[in-house]
Amino acid sequence: MQKKQVILFILIITTLFALNSLFLNVNNKILSEKNNELINTEHVSSQKLFDNVWETVRDNYYDSTLNHQIWSRWKDHYRGKIKTDEDAKVAVQTMLESLDDPYSRYMSKSEYADQNTSINSKITGIGVNIATISGKVQIINVMEGTPAQFANLQNGDFITAIDGKEVNGLPLSEVANLVRGPENTFVNLTILRGKDKISKKVIRKEIKIKTVKSSLDKNIGYIQIMTFIGSTTPNEFLEALEKTKKAEGLILDLRGNTGGLLPNAIFIANLFIPEGNLVSIVGRNGYKYDIYAQDTEFNVNKPMIVLVDGASASASEILSGALKDYKKAKLLGSQTYGKGMVQKIIPLPNETGLNLTVAKYLTPNGTDINKKGISPDIEVNFTMEDVKKQNDVQLNTAKTILNEMISQKLVNNLP
Repeated sequence: MQKKQVILFILIITTLFALNSLFLNVNNKILSEKNNELINTEHVSSQKLFDNVWETVRDNYYDSTLNHQIWSRWKDHYRGKIKTDEDAKVAVQTMLESLDDPYSRYMSKSEYADQNTSINSKITGIGVNIATISGKVQIINVMEGTPAQFANLQNGDFITAIDGKEVNGLPLSEVANLVRGPENTFVNLTILRGKDKISKKVIRKEIKIKTVKSSLDKNIGYIQIMTFIGSTTPNEFLEALEKTKKAEGLILDLRGNTGGLLPNAIFIANLFIPEGNLVSIVGRNGYKYDIYAQDTEFNVNKPMIVLVDGASASASEILSGALKDYKKAKLLGSQTYGKGMVQKIIPLPNETGLNLTVAKYLTPNGTDINKKGISPDIEVNFTMEDVKKQNDVQLNTAKTILNEMISQKLVNNLP
């Protein structure tokens, strides 16, 4: 299995490197490898740092009109006015806001380091997985042996405030960033548990992230991908498939998964879709690049249901969209988030970075899901009663329907 895995992964990574070279050509003079992270260690003045970002956006942003504005006005506006890196940060953020793009963002040295640790499947936090239900932030899983467990946080708790800031209605990514922070610092959470309002002071520690978990229940395999951000996700998914190989049907849980690395989504999609276009990337000036399935001995072919919700975004939508278009699985749950844009992580001088939107993607059928999401084949929503009783009505419904699909397949295969 290891040999097949390595070959497939190399093929996909090679495809994505080719794709990146088509969309992006950033001149980073000094790049050092630190813990397998790309960091631009060149030190420049704060003014030059701003100018570097200005040029990078001008030359690489997916919309060549830059939201129908004269881009030079930003450089002229700040010429000679930026004295510190904080000045540069404020100026860059203001400039990026003019693109009306919530996904393109500048990262300071510390923020860029945090993102790199996430990619390496390490993060400093408290050890919870969260989701949104009707705009409310709920803890759906407390990881074992983490500060969250020691602080007696529980599955089903609602987080209403973080360090005094109300979080209802905030994007999950913003909530997660509020929880995370430097190791051995504390975060103050306001928790709603039933009718009780509880304050919790939780220490942040390095969390060893496992991005995939699996289980086998009689004839049904269950695989949950918490995030696509980890570099270990492909290996973890293959291990999960091995553990559930005796299952007659499979449930793939992408609920609460806000996305991550595009190659990870492509890798997993290729395990179920042996040939054909997996996703189309549309870049600057409408250039379209199709990413096709690579030749592999893997071909997972069994009845499958994919669980999705309003927090299933980006890489989750690439995977679920491909499986739906090829009729490899039925989607169950609620409408997905609708993030159809592709970002490139760009190292910048002074060890800072930029997440820049360089393209949008289309599902294999050519569907643009940005700001629309993907509709499930079977819509199942939680009620407040389900939440109170911690009844996972979506998972339970998926098991019932999947058993029916397995039975139907057995009938169809009768001589």
